[in-house]
Amino acid sequence: MHRMAARFLVVAAAAALASGSCGKKEEAAAPAGSPPAKKYRFAVMPKALNLPVFTYARTGAERAAKELGNVEVLWRAPESADPLKQKEILESFITQGVDGIAISCTSADLLNDPINKAMDAGIPVVTWDSDAPRSKRIAFWGVDDFKSGQIMGEEAAKLVGGKGKVALMTSLGAENLARRLDGVKESLKKHPDMKVVETYDIKEDPTRSAEMIAAGMSRYPDLAVWISVGGWPVFVRNALDPIDPAKTKFVCFDTVPPAPDLLKTGKVQVLIGQKYFGWGSEPVKILAGIKAGHYPEQKIIDSGVDVVTRETVDAYIEQWKKWETGATV
Repeated sequence: MHRMAARFLVVAAAAALASGSCGKKEEAAAPAGSPPAKKYRFAVMPKALNLPVFTYARTGAERAAKELGNVEVLWRAPESADPLKQKEILESFITQGVDGIAISCTSADLLNDPINKAMDAGIPVVTWDSDAPRSKRIAFWGVDDFKSGQIMGEEAAKLVGGKGKVALMTSLGAENLARRLDGVKESLKKHPDMKVVETYDIKEDPTRSAEMIAAGMSRYPDLAVWISVGGWPVFVRNALDPIDPAKTKFVCFDTVPPAPDLLKTGKVQVLIGQKYFGWGSEPVKILAGIKAGHYPEQKIIDSGVDVVTRETVDAYIEQWKKWETGATV
C-alpha cells in the first residue's frame, strides 16, 4: 500500500516542479508609493461547460487570479463541445481585446488561425489540457498525452496478462485525445495477443458512454478490456453497469468524482489522473508572467499524471481533499 501510494504522490511532486518553470511569481500588490498594479483580463476557455473536469480548472484559475490580485478571469465556453462555437467565442475575446487567452482546444487545427490572429494582435495565448501545437501559441501546460496513452496500454496489458480483445473509446478531433490514442496503440504493439476490435467515438458527450459500452459488450461478450482515453464513462455512475469486472477490465482517464468511488467498487481497475486545478491556475500565472516580461522557459510544460489503482485510491482521495481546499496542485 505505501509503495503504491507513493507512486502517484511522486508524480504529483514532479508536476509541481514542472509548473514552476513559467518564471517569477508576480506580487499581487504594488510597493507603497508606487503606481497601482495594472489590471488584466484573461479569457480562460475550456472545451465545454458540461464536462465536470473543467469545474476544477475554473476553481484553479479563480484562485490564481485572487492570489495575483490584479487579474480578472473571464470563463466562457460552449455548453457542450462544439468546435465552431469555441472558435466564435475565441474570436469574440480577440475583438474585445482581452489581455491574454488560455484555452483547451476542442479542434486544434480549426483554432490555429484565430490563435495566430490573437498573437499577431499582441494578445498572448497559452494552451492547457488540449494543445494547438501548429499554432503560434506561446506554451502548453498539461500532461504528456502520448506517454499517458502508453501508460494506459501497459496497465491494460498487466490486467489481462497481455492477451485478449480490446475496445477503445475516444473523441475524434481533439489533439490531446489523438495523442493519447496513439500512445495506447504504440504500447499495444508490444503485446501482439491483444487485438483492438473497435474504436468508439464518444463525441465529448458523457451521456453517450453508457449506450456505447452496452453496445460494445453486446457485440463483444468476450471483451478483455476497455481503454477510454477520456473520462466520460466515469463522469456518471451507471455507464459501467453492463460490464462484469470479473470478465472485462476497464482502464480510464480522469480521476474526478465519482471515478474514485467506481474504482473502489471494482467497476474500474486503473484511473489516470490529470492536474485539474492546475489547468486553470498555471496558465493564469504563465499569462501574468508574460505580461510582466517573464516568458516560460519551455514551450511544453509537462504537468505529470497520477496512476491510481485499488491499492492507492484511498491515499489519492485524501490528496484530492487537500487540492479541493486549496493545496498547491
